[in-house]
Amino acid sequence: MMNILETWNKRPLIISGPCSAETEAQVLETADRLKATGKVDMLRAGIWKPRTRPGSFEGIGTKGLPWLQQAKRNTGLPITVEVATGKQVEDALHFDVDVLWIGARTTVNPFSVQEVADALRGVNVPVLIKNPINPDLELWTGAVERVAKAGVNNIGLIHRGFSSYGNTEYRNAPMWHMVIEMKRRNPDMILINDPSHICGRRDILADVAQKAIDLDFDGLMIESHIDPDNAWSDAKQQITPERLSEMLSNIIWRKEDVSSENFHVALDKLREQINQLDDELMLLLGQRMKVADQIGKYKKDNNVTILQTNRWNQILERAYGKSDKLGLSREFITKYLDAVHMESINRQNQIMNA
Repeated sequence: MMNILETWNKRPLIISGPCSAETEAQVLETADRLKATGKVDMLRAGIWKPRTRPGSFEGIGTKGLPWLQQAKRNTGLPITVEVATGKQVEDALHFDVDVLWIGARTTVNPFSVQEVADALRGVNVPVLIKNPINPDLELWTGAVERVAKAGVNNIGLIHRGFSSYGNTEYRNAPMWHMVIEMKRRNPDMILINDPSHICGRRDILADVAQKAIDLDFDGLMIESHIDPDNAWSDAKQQITPERLSEMLSNIIWRKEDVSSENFHVALDKLREQINQLDDELMLLLGQRMKVADQIGKYKKDNNVTILQTNRWNQILERAYGKSDKLGLSREFITKYLDAVHMESINRQNQIMNA
């Protein structure tokens, strides 16, 4: 147990291996080539694969666990697999799997999480929990609480992105603000980024991985295959062990802090400016809402609807014109004004129905 805890506490923690275990030869060769990079701390492979539609490859099943066990013997690296049922937990532990992870499709179902948690009682194995498919922090938090109540002491989080309507760039939208909030709630919990499932394609893996490291993630889980184009599942997002090594070499590994006094003095001054500007923004937002309240009263007195689509379009276009000159992205302005607009609508709705 001490060896796995040493690995668990390593920073950055790099986990890699194929999306799916396909054959014994594929698993062992992938493991050997990952070991040869000198940059991987833990091997992963999908044994049971929850697929969106029936007929897709759903994993090799329990017979693949001895392959991983042998890969562990050959390389000396610990192994981790995804589990979704109590029986899968038992099978994985029987074949000396060091770390378990709960997948996104399981995290979304409290009954499934509870079944896994019940199977973990009395077994203090580290567990990683992926975010649920849909952007719901309470589901993610609930999964953490269920596993913790089962007596598991070492729990970590995996950010693999969220299913989002209208998202076209990523397989699963990162929604960085969601995971930042989850980190704020669990500051002492290990946080791993899974760029493979966020990207869905290998050409943007490095960009997402770098952003995660810039945001102080504790490590990465990246899918690697000896022949990615012919992988039995998720071929487009997997990379060879050698390409993984190259990508990791090019990442700029940030530090959370430095001991330089000059750095801290300069940073404190800039942060104080941020604090003052935030205070001013809060005051201005408060004043804006008071004006919105007055508008709500006029609308109520004259039986006018709260939502005025033409006016909302005017606000957006006016803001876009100014944002371009100020160096603010339209995406940010849209999200900001959407939040302000919904707060105004909620307040006016209260006035309408008072």
